[in-house]
Amino acid sequence: MPAHTMAEKILARASRHDAVQPGQIVDGYVDLLYMHEMLALALKPWDEIGVKRVWDPSRCVVTIDHWVPPPTPEVAKMHQAIREFCWAQGITRFHDVGDHGIIHQLVVERGYVHPGELVIGCDSHTNMAGAMGAFAAGIGATETAAVLATGKLWLKVPETIDVRVHGRLAKRTGAKDVILKVIQTTGDDGASYKAVEFHGETIRSFPMNERFTLSNMTTEMGAKAGMIPSDETTGRYLGAAGAKESYRPLDADPGARYVQMYEVDVDGMGPQVACPNNPANVKPIEEVAGTKIDMAFLGSCTNARIEDLRAAAEILKGEKVAPRVRMIVTPASQAIYRQALKEGLADVFLEAGATFTSSTCGPCFGGHMGVLGPKEVCISSTNRNYPGRMGSPEAQVYLGSPYTVAASALYGQITDPRDA
Repeated sequence: MPAHTMAEKILARASRHDAVQPGQIVDGYVDLLYMHEMLALALKPWDEIGVKRVWDPSRCVVTIDHWVPPPTPEVAKMHQAIREFCWAQGITRFHDVGDHGIIHQLVVERGYVHPGELVIGCDSHTNMAGAMGAFAAGIGATETAAVLATGKLWLKVPETIDVRVHGRLAKRTGAKDVILKVIQTTGDDGASYKAVEFHGETIRSFPMNERFTLSNMTTEMGAKAGMIPSDETTGRYLGAAGAKESYRPLDADPGARYVQMYEVDVDGMGPQVACPNNPANVKPIEEVAGTKIDMAFLGSCTNARIEDLRAAAEILKGEKVAPRVRMIVTPASQAIYRQALKEGLADVFLEAGATFTSSTCGPCFGGHMGVLGPKEVCISSTNRNYPGRMGSPEAQVYLGSPYTVAASALYGQITDPRDA
C-alpha cells in the first residue's frame, strides 16, 4: 500500500477519500472552526451568503483576544457584534473577557483540538494546533463565512517537508531556540504552502508547551500547517484537558514521500536570537549580547504558557528589572494567569518591576497594551519582527526565548540566560 504523510492522511479522512496526493484539490469537512475578532469582519460576507444558521455551533469556538479590553469605541462595537452573533447562533463555546485567552492557546488547553482532525482558524498562527497531531490551518474572513455556512473548505493538498531534530540542547535552551534555528535554515518562505512535520529524539522529548512553540512558528516558514506526531505526551495533555477519550496515536507512514528533508543537529546548541527585521535573521546569542533594550516582552501565543512564566521567574526571582527598561508580561490565557497567581509567579514579576496585561495579542501585533515607539529596541518572546510589527516601523524587535527575555530585562541588554 502507498505510504502517506500526516497531512495526506488527515485530508483524506476529512474529504471522504481513501487517499489524496499533493496538489489535489479537496473539499474538507471541518472538525473545528475557531475565531477571534476576525469574526466581525466575516459577518458581511456571511450576510451576503444568505444562510441564516451556522452549520454546527458545537464545532465553533470564539474568543476575544486581539484588543482586550477594547481601547476604542470602534473596537467595543466590534466586540458587541461578535457577542450578539454568538448568542443568536447558539455558539456556547464563546469565551468572553474574563474567561478568555489567546485563541490558539485556548483551543488546546480546553481540549477542543484532537489528533487527526481538520482544524481551521481565522488567523495565520492556527498552525500551532498542529502540535496535537491535527491538520490546522489559517484562513481569511470570506473563507470563515463560507465555513460557518457550510462546514466545508476547499484545500489543495500540500507537499510535506520533514524536519528531523537530534541532539541535547544546552542549559536554558529550548524549542524557541530550535525553531529559530530551523527558520534560519529554511528562510521565512522556505515552506510556502507546505505542511511541515517534526521528527527526531529531540522532538519526542519535548513536552507539549515546547511542541506548541515549534508548530506555532512554522507560520514564519510560510507553512500551511505545522505538525507533530500524536504520542503518549499528547495523550497525557488531552487527559489533563478533560479530553482523554479523543486521543489516538498518529504519525506519517514509514516510507512517506517528502518534498524535502532537513536534518538539524542541536547537540550542545545554546540560545538563538532572531535579529531585525526578519525571523530568519538568526544569530547565536553570543553575537548579539550587549545590545541595549528599552522593553522586554514575555507573551503571545508562542511563548506565554505557564512553563514559560516559570522559566522567566527562575531568573527574575529576588532581582529587579534594569533601570530604564520596562518589562511587560502577557499570559496566553486567563487559566495561565490564575496558575501564575497560585504559584506565586505573579509576585516574582511584580516585585522585579514587571507589569501584567490581560491575555491579549495586542503587544505582539502592535495594536494595544505595549506598543513600541520610534527607535525603541525590544527583546520579545513573540513570533515576528518585521518592521512595524510591534508598533513604530522605526523600532527594532529581537526574538528570543522566555529565558532570554528575562535575562535581558534583568541586565538592560540582550543577555545569554546561561550567564544570568
